[in-house]
Amino acid sequence: MIALWDTTGTEVVRALAAERRSAGGVASGLALTLIAIVDEKLVREAEAALTVAAEQHPCRLIIVVRRGVLDPESRLDAEIIVGGRLGPCEAVVMRMHGRLALHAESVALPLLAPDVPVVTWWHGTQPESIAYDPLGVVADRRITDCSAAPDPVLGLKQRATDYAPGDTDLAWTRITPWRGIVASAFDTVSAPPKTIQISGSPTDPSALLLAGWLRARLGIRPKITGPSDGRGIDAVEITLADGAEISITRANGTALLRRTGVEDRTLPLLERTLGEELAEELRRLDPDQSYAAALAAATGTKGLDARAATRTHIWHDPAVAERPEQPDSE
Repeated sequence: MIALWDTTGTEVVRALAAERRSAGGVASGLALTLIAIVDEKLVREAEAALTVAAEQHPCRLIIVVRRGVLDPESRLDAEIIVGGRLGPCEAVVMRMHGRLALHAESVALPLLAPDVPVVTWWHGTQPESIAYDPLGVVADRRITDCSAAPDPVLGLKQRATDYAPGDTDLAWTRITPWRGIVASAFDTVSAPPKTIQISGSPTDPSALLLAGWLRARLGIRPKITGPSDGRGIDAVEITLADGAEISITRANGTALLRRTGVEDRTLPLLERTLGEELAEELRRLDPDQSYAAALAAATGTKGLDARAATRTHIWHDPAVAERPEQPDSE
């Protein structure tokens, strides 16, 4: 590991090249560049998740921690790690102080691995608009988590308003096991569904996205009943037009699948770690049309798939809102 305090972007690039040479090509054949934009208090949690993801997807990690954009002095501190505590990857951890934090791309872009896709992940504070952040604009895929927003329902609506093909959200990733079990439950039925009920909190974005996915696929608006036990979705109950019923109930890391006329089945439904959820999203580098359809149905927003996949950076200075101009004194 190389630590650089009060350094420059040029020195970071040089130090990364030197560390790669000294590591003897430990991290070769990179699949992508993963930019993680992390709140300071969540750095350790993010590093643990990134280590799990890097074990499955050899990548160059660029971890950006923005601090004190109102500070009068700018400073860059960096760590370069190749094949170290963050797993089989090349990692650069950069803490940007002052106004430099608003221009993180000036340091991060020269560090992108050549000829591989770029994925940007926000852990902590979510962007109001991804176009405000050049590190999001440059990415092929963009991962947010509206569950971390102060108001998750409003955060989900903002993700729809701001959506462009290539966006995804970890609230969607968390329902992958549920979607798999629900889809498999229809293998032995022929009648169309009549009603759908989801047991979960109406303010849980994962429950809302599951309802949106079912509505987009089946044409029926599910009813969400809550509150849940705080762990997300508890059950899905479906009534078919012929009177048959399907129910999926979660309990102790498993799901009990019951269908009229079919023997009950117990299926795994384990809660995954943040790193496992992130690793799942890194397996897909093209736009997720199923997510777009679910997000559109969950929020009532139309035409998400018709939007342009490219973004144009919009300059946004958060300091203007935090420190508005004072009126001239007379």
